[in-house]
Amino acid sequence: MFPISDPAPTLAQLRAFLAVAEHLHFREAAHSLRMSQSALSSAVSALEETLHTRLLERTTRKVLLTPTGEQVAVHAARVLKAVDDLMGEAAHSREPFSTPVHLGVIPTVAPYVLPVLLPMFGQAFPLLKLTVHEAKTETIVEELREGRLDMVLLALPTETTGLVEVPLYHEDFLLAVPQDHALARQSGPLARDVLKDLDIVLLNQGHCLREQAMDICREVGARATAATYATSLPTLVHLVAGGLGVTLIPESAVPVETGKHARLALRRFRAPAPGRTIGLAYRASSGRAAEYRRLAEAVHAAVAGRGLPVRMAARPGTDGDGTSPPPGSPVTAPAR
Repeated sequence: MFPISDPAPTLAQLRAFLAVAEHLHFREAAHSLRMSQSALSSAVSALEETLHTRLLERTTRKVLLTPTGEQVAVHAARVLKAVDDLMGEAAHSREPFSTPVHLGVIPTVAPYVLPVLLPMFGQAFPLLKLTVHEAKTETIVEELREGRLDMVLLALPTETTGLVEVPLYHEDFLLAVPQDHALARQSGPLARDVLKDLDIVLLNQGHCLREQAMDICREVGARATAATYATSLPTLVHLVAGGLGVTLIPESAVPVETGKHARLALRRFRAPAPGRTIGLAYRASSGRAAEYRRLAEAVHAAVAGRGLPVRMAARPGTDGDGTSPPPGSPVTAPAR
């Protein structure tokens, strides 16, 4: 611990150092902060003097963090996030949605739900400045926990502690097969164990839809075609239409992804059909919980009002209406 008379690092110094730590390049870091390179270098040097230690290894070609620098970068990020939260909470107490909301969305939801949500956000919350980051589940959950995202729209449960999860709707998975496949000519819903005799193509690693499909396959002893993976749902549908196998597709994606494929057929499963629950999640520790609940209610209403092929969960904040598992009231996972 430093003597109490020693000067403390300033927020400007911490921001300058953290920018260098993230970019590992002084010019790029200075550009990201819209300041001169000399001013940035002076701020970092002042921080090193204040902490009585070297944080960076400087060469003519690159910048490296020292072991101490790596630790200080972690603490600096936490301090700056806490300050941003403090400023945000003060602003929110004066005017809701006065600071941006950063929303993360998984790729197997974004193309089918965002066209419904974005116009609604603009009309219902004219002050809201929304940014959207589309990425796989693991990425957006990690960014949510680190404070880089405020809310995420994804498949529930996340199995992540310290989050409030708000179920919005449940949707079935349909089986997509080539039009000339034997199953395309059968009538009536399919039993799940029909998957045991099929070559199933999947999304690649990191997509929650892949993991959900794998779980269903394991339940019935089905196999997945290891040689054929896709990076997106549109590509997956093209592979099936081209005869490379069959796949599971969420019903909300059907109107967008399958209408242009004459060589594709869709089959339903017998009840209870396999499917997934989609909802919002945010940090339980956030000071903006009231705003996020308002957004969740608006998202629920927007999806319900557009007639998407899904079963709505209970309206957020109610005790559940039995229309779809699980109950729609927010569930808070315990903090670590």
